[in-house]
Amino acid sequence: MSKLYWDQTGERFYEAGVKECALFVASGSGYGTGVAWNGLTKIGEAPEGADATDLWANDNKYATFRSVEKFGGSIEAYTYPDEFMACDGSASIIPGFSLGQQSRKLFGLVYKTTVGNDIDGFDKGYKLHIVYGATCSPSSKDYETINDSPDAIKFSWSFETTPVNVTGYKATSYLMFDSTKVPAAKMQALEEIVYGTNSSDARLPMPDEIVALMSTGAREYAVKLNTVGGTLDPSKNITSYEGNNAEAITLPVAADVTKEGYTFAGWVEVGDVSTVVTTIPANSTGDKEYIATWTST
Repeated sequence: MSKLYWDQTGERFYEAGVKECALFVASGSGYGTGVAWNGLTKIGEAPEGADATDLWANDNKYATFRSVEKFGGSIEAYTYPDEFMACDGSASIIPGFSLGQQSRKLFGLVYKTTVGNDIDGFDKGYKLHIVYGATCSPSSKDYETINDSPDAIKFSWSFETTPVNVTGYKATSYLMFDSTKVPAAKMQALEEIVYGTNSSDARLPMPDEIVALMSTGAREYAVKLNTVGGTLDPSKNITSYEGNNAEAITLPVAADVTKEGYTFAGWVEVGDVSTVVTTIPANSTGDKEYIATWTST
């Protein structure tokens, strides 16, 4: 047992901002190639539903049922991608010429919000959000004459979603990933899918693919090299090791780790996830952080 303490150094977390939004318009049974949404200023998340219905028996409350939860929200931006016009009820005849009051296409979104704390500020990390099955409602646009205090028009939309299936779980429209907790290598792998690379287009994977990606190599160890001694406990899922940077660090393989069907893949330096070594080198320059990765056998 231990006593509770509040607002300890390094534990004063907060969230702010929205950035790096990508739009995916529905195509066939999935989504088309992602495009960057420039000029986006706000995304509001507004879950609703899950209303309670009480059951009564023997003059007492017997149980409570809750209705299905729905996910929706709002978007504000100074501009929008051309691809979003089909989601806003416009049909393009030729570039620059469109018809309004048309059918509205489903779309998906990927975006980031910033995670900060009292030590690292806004550099602490971020959360990656994924929204599926969204459709937006018609919105008003207020055009005003340019005067001596001009301002840009800010467009806004509200949206609702239709959940997609997830094997073993209830259907959902929303996924979230916290970079301060999800291993860096897995965050990079996911972002290379949703944001694309120099050799591959951005695409929106369905939840089952993401669950499989996140479940591979589930046993991980966090390591920080500095001048403080410490021990590494391989029986834990996430273990901090503070070791002297003059020593080479190898991971002791305990019986409980081996029998769970994982093999040690190597150490990955945080911030340089392409570097994989079986032993952290001795005499590393300065403080460095590593992740020990495991893969299923």
